[in-house]
Order: sequence, then structure tokens, then C-alpha cells
Amino acid sequence: MGAAAEKLRMSEADYLDWESRAKDKHEYVAGEIFAMAGASERHNRVAGNIFFHLRLATRGHSCRAFMADMKLRVAGHRSYYYPDVMLVCDDSDQHPLYKTAPCFIAEVLSPATATTDQREKWLHYQDIPSLRYYLLADSERLSARLLTRMADDRWIEQILDREDIVEIACGDARLTLGLDDLYEDTGLLV
Repeated sequence: MGAAAEKLRMSEADYLDWESRAKDKHEYVAGEIFAMAGASERHNRVAGNIFFHLRLATRGHSCRAFMADMKLRVAGHRSYYYPDVMLVCDDSDQHPLYKTAPCFIAEVLSPATATTDQREKWLHYQDIPSLRYYLLADSERLSARLLTRMADDRWIEQILDREDIVEIACGDARLTLGLDDLYEDTGLLV
């Protein structure tokens, strides 16, 4: 019989202090700490491609693109996540350790993270008033879907086909993305 492991629990303030000194990254959900799994090369390439296009679109603009080392605080759920990529266009969102008002979040799905990204994070991310786009790109196969918040606050989902180009408009940043952009240099494009 295996030994029971004790769950690590702490306050938000203690988490932020502890995480700033931790060797590995951890996400925080309502007092519980969860270690982050490492990512594959393909996962990193997909996330890097998304960041590259966001960064190009934000050069000379007020929006800021972030990769996996910037935390996202979802206050209503007492949660801190590390999205693979996010775009923040709110000038008042200036905390140096985390952001609270992204317009765009991208998560790259891997076998270890897909369920959390598609269920828990999606449920929490929907409660971020500034969020307009949630992109989920699979790291194992050529597959991506974009969830877009409409003016009436409902979300529509688009499964991207090879010929689809989606438009992202956040603050003063405008960009278009297609599967070729997401999966360049990953070995998945044929």
C-alpha cells in the first residue's frame, strides 16, 4: 500500500512569495499548489510561433505579449496560472508578477495538460471580463480551435481548417493566424 501524500496549501500572498523563490513553476488554485509538467519541443515551437505573431502585431503598440513565465491571476477563483501565451492590452494591468486582464490567451494542449486546459482553465478564464479570445492548439496533431466572446457575452467556437484564417483584434493590435502560422517548423505541416 502506498503512502498518502500531503497536499501543499497556502494563502495567495504566501504562494506568490514562495513561487518567486521556487526552482520549478507551480500553479495555484484556491489554496492548493500544482507542479507544472515540462513541455515537449513541439509544444514549445507551437507556443513560440503564437508568441512570435503576437509580438510582431504589438510592436509599436500598447498591447504586450507574454509567454509561459508570466502568471495570470483569476481573482474570482483564487487562481494563478501560467498560460502558454497571453496578450494584455489594458494599460492599468501593471503588476510585475502576474496579469489580470488579458484579451487573448493561448494554451498548447499536451497529453499532460489537455484536460486541465479544456475544462478547469476554460471555466475560470470565461470569468475574465477582458478576455475575448481563447486559442487551444494541440501539440500532437494539426488541430486548433478558437473560442471568441461575442458582444452579447456568449462564446462561439471555431475549429480551424487548413484554409481558415482567424482575425484577432485586441486594443490597438490586429493580427491574423492560420494553422500554417501555429504549426510552422513543428513537423506536423504536410
